[in-house]
Amino acid sequence: MRIEKNINSILHLAKQKADENWQFRAFLKGCEQSDEEIDAMVHRLYNEVSKQIDCLECGNCCRKQSPVLSEKEIVRLAEYLKKTKEDFTAEYLKYDESERGYTFSNKPCLFLKGNACTLYDIRPDDCRSYPHLHKANFTSRLMNVVFNYEYCPIVFNVYEELKIELWKWPRHFSRR
Repeated sequence: MRIEKNINSILHLAKQKADENWQFRAFLKGCEQSDEEIDAMVHRLYNEVSKQIDCLECGNCCRKQSPVLSEKEIVRLAEYLKKTKEDFTAEYLKYDESERGYTFSNKPCLFLKGNACTLYDIRPDDCRSYPHLHKANFTSRLMNVVFNYEYCPIVFNVYEELKIELWKWPRHFSRR
Protein backbone atom coordinates (compact mmCIF):
# COMPACT_ATOMS: atom_id res chain seq x y z
CA MET A 1 0.00 0.00 0.00
CA ARG A 2 1.44 3.34 -1.05
CA ILE A 3 0.70 6.07 1.52
CA GLU A 4 0.43 9.71 0.47
CA LYS A 5 1.39 12.03 3.32
CA ASN A 6 2.07 15.33 1.57
CA ILE A 7 -0.89 17.59 2.28
CA ASN A 8 -0.25 19.73 -0.82
CA SER A 9 -0.31 16.62 -3.02
CA ILE A 10 -3.46 15.44 -1.27
CA LEU A 11 -5.19 18.78 -1.88
CA HIS A 12 -4.15 18.70 -5.55
CA LEU A 13 -5.33 15.11 -5.97
CA ALA A 14 -8.58 15.88 -4.14
CA LYS A 15 -9.39 18.56 -6.72
CA GLN A 16 -8.50 16.20 -9.58
CA LYS A 17 -10.58 13.37 -8.12
CA ALA A 18 -13.59 15.39 -6.92
CA ASP A 19 -16.03 13.89 -9.44
CA GLU A 20 -14.63 10.40 -8.92
CA ASN A 21 -15.02 10.76 -5.15
CA TRP A 22 -18.68 11.74 -5.47
CA GLN A 23 -19.25 8.83 -7.87
CA PHE A 24 -17.63 6.45 -5.39
CA ARG A 25 -19.79 7.88 -2.60
CA ALA A 26 -22.88 7.12 -4.70
CA PHE A 27 -21.51 3.63 -5.40
CA LEU A 28 -21.01 2.99 -1.66
CA LYS A 29 -24.58 4.02 -0.92
CA GLY A 30 -25.91 1.28 -3.19
CA CYS A 31 -23.22 -1.39 -3.30
CA GLU A 32 -23.89 -5.03 -2.49
CA GLN A 33 -21.73 -5.10 0.66
CA SER A 34 -23.59 -4.61 3.91
CA ASP A 35 -22.88 -1.66 6.16
CA GLU A 36 -21.16 -4.04 8.56
CA GLU A 37 -18.88 -5.37 5.81
CA ILE A 38 -17.96 -1.86 4.71
CA ASP A 39 -17.35 -0.82 8.32
CA ALA A 40 -15.03 -3.82 8.78
CA MET A 41 -13.07 -2.86 5.66
CA VAL A 42 -12.82 0.78 6.71
CA HIS A 43 -11.73 -0.18 10.24
CA ARG A 44 -9.04 -2.51 8.87
CA LEU A 45 -7.79 0.13 6.43
CA TYR A 46 -7.89 2.79 9.12
CA ASN A 47 -5.71 0.63 11.39
CA GLU A 48 -3.25 -0.07 8.57
CA VAL A 49 -3.02 3.54 7.37
CA SER A 50 -2.98 5.27 10.75
CA LYS A 51 0.02 3.20 11.83
CA GLN A 52 1.97 4.79 8.98
CA ILE A 53 0.96 8.41 9.54
CA ASP A 54 2.10 10.63 12.40
CA CYS A 55 -0.55 13.29 12.94
CA LEU A 56 2.08 15.55 14.50
CA GLU A 57 3.68 15.81 11.06
CA CYS A 58 0.46 17.32 9.72
CA GLY A 59 -1.93 19.02 12.14
CA ASN A 60 -4.12 19.98 9.21
CA CYS A 61 -7.33 18.97 11.00
CA CYS A 62 -6.68 21.72 13.54
CA ARG A 63 -6.09 24.19 10.74
CA LYS A 64 -9.18 23.36 8.70
CA GLN A 65 -11.79 21.86 11.05
CA SER A 66 -13.75 23.13 14.04
CA PRO A 67 -15.08 20.64 16.56
CA VAL A 68 -18.58 21.03 17.94
CA LEU A 69 -18.27 21.37 21.70
CA SER A 70 -20.65 19.97 24.27
CA GLU A 71 -21.67 22.01 27.30
CA LYS A 72 -19.52 19.74 29.46
CA GLU A 73 -16.48 20.32 27.23
CA ILE A 74 -16.95 24.08 27.31
CA VAL A 75 -17.00 24.02 31.12
CA ARG A 76 -13.97 21.69 31.27
CA LEU A 77 -11.91 23.84 28.89
CA ALA A 78 -12.90 27.05 30.68
CA GLU A 79 -11.94 25.62 34.06
CA TYR A 80 -8.61 24.40 32.70
CA LEU A 81 -7.84 27.89 31.37
CA LYS A 82 -9.06 29.43 34.66
CA LYS A 83 -11.85 31.34 32.97
CA THR A 84 -15.54 31.50 33.51
CA LYS A 85 -17.67 29.63 31.02
CA GLU A 86 -19.00 32.96 29.77
CA ASP A 87 -15.53 34.49 29.30
CA PHE A 88 -14.24 31.36 27.58
CA THR A 89 -17.26 31.33 25.26
CA ALA A 90 -16.89 35.02 24.41
CA GLU A 91 -13.15 34.76 23.80
CA TYR A 92 -12.84 31.46 21.93
CA LEU A 93 -16.20 30.27 20.61
CA LYS A 94 -18.94 31.10 18.13
CA TYR A 95 -22.36 29.57 17.74
CA ASP A 96 -22.62 27.63 14.47
CA GLU A 97 -26.23 27.45 13.30
CA SER A 98 -25.54 24.62 10.84
CA GLU A 99 -23.96 22.50 13.59
CA ARG A 100 -26.44 23.68 16.24
CA GLY A 101 -23.63 24.15 18.70
CA TYR A 102 -20.52 26.05 19.67
CA THR A 103 -17.28 25.71 17.71
CA PHE A 104 -13.94 27.46 18.02
CA SER A 105 -14.18 30.91 16.48
CA ASN A 106 -10.87 30.80 14.61
CA LYS A 107 -9.06 28.59 12.16
CA PRO A 108 -6.47 27.44 12.70
CA CYS A 109 -7.42 26.49 16.22
CA LEU A 110 -6.00 28.97 18.73
CA PHE A 111 -4.75 26.04 20.81
CA LEU A 112 -2.56 24.66 18.01
CA LYS A 113 1.16 25.21 18.49
CA GLY A 114 3.22 23.92 15.58
CA ASN A 115 1.29 20.75 14.78
CA ALA A 116 0.41 19.90 18.38
CA CYS A 117 -2.60 20.67 20.54
CA THR A 118 -1.77 22.58 23.70
CA LEU A 119 -4.96 21.15 25.25
CA TYR A 120 -4.33 17.59 24.06
CA ASP A 121 -5.17 15.82 27.33
CA ILE A 122 -8.51 17.61 27.63
CA ARG A 123 -9.30 18.12 23.94
CA PRO A 124 -12.94 17.91 22.81
CA ASP A 125 -14.40 14.53 21.86
CA ASP A 126 -14.67 15.61 18.19
CA CYS A 127 -10.91 16.20 18.17
CA ARG A 128 -10.17 13.01 20.10
CA SER A 129 -12.25 10.97 17.67
CA TYR A 130 -11.00 12.55 14.43
CA PRO A 131 -10.97 11.37 11.65
CA HIS A 132 -13.91 9.25 12.89
CA LEU A 133 -13.03 6.22 10.73
CA HIS A 134 -13.10 3.85 13.71
CA LYS A 135 -16.81 4.48 14.20
CA ALA A 136 -19.67 2.37 12.89
CA ASN A 137 -21.99 3.38 10.05
CA PHE A 138 -19.34 4.68 7.65
CA THR A 139 -21.82 4.91 4.77
CA SER A 140 -24.09 7.21 6.78
CA ARG A 141 -21.20 9.69 7.19
CA LEU A 142 -19.95 9.84 3.62
CA MET A 143 -20.53 13.58 3.17
CA ASN A 144 -18.04 14.25 5.97
CA VAL A 145 -15.66 11.63 4.62
CA VAL A 146 -15.56 13.28 1.20
CA PHE A 147 -15.13 16.66 2.88
CA ASN A 148 -12.28 15.39 5.11
CA TYR A 149 -10.61 13.60 2.18
CA GLU A 150 -8.75 16.75 1.14
CA TYR A 151 -7.70 17.69 4.69
CA CYS A 152 -6.59 14.46 6.32
CA PRO A 153 -3.95 12.08 4.97
CA ILE A 154 -5.56 9.20 6.85
CA VAL A 155 -8.98 9.79 5.31
CA PHE A 156 -7.43 10.32 1.88
CA ASN A 157 -5.50 7.03 1.97
CA VAL A 158 -8.34 4.98 3.46
CA TYR A 159 -10.81 6.26 0.84
CA GLU A 160 -8.34 5.58 -1.98
CA GLU A 161 -7.68 2.04 -0.75
CA LEU A 162 -11.40 1.45 -0.32
CA LYS A 163 -11.89 2.44 -3.97
CA ILE A 164 -9.30 -0.13 -5.00
CA GLU A 165 -10.84 -2.89 -2.89
CA LEU A 166 -14.51 -2.27 -3.63
CA TRP A 167 -14.98 -0.48 -6.88
CA LYS A 168 -15.28 -3.02 -9.65
CA TRP A 169 -15.06 -0.61 -12.58
CA PRO A 170 -11.58 -0.93 -14.18
CA ARG A 171 -11.38 2.74 -15.15
CA HIS A 172 -11.24 3.64 -11.44
CA PHE A 173 -8.22 1.57 -10.53
CA SER A 174 -5.65 4.34 -10.88
CA ARG A 175 -3.20 4.16 -7.95
CA ARG A 176 -2.35 7.87 -7.80
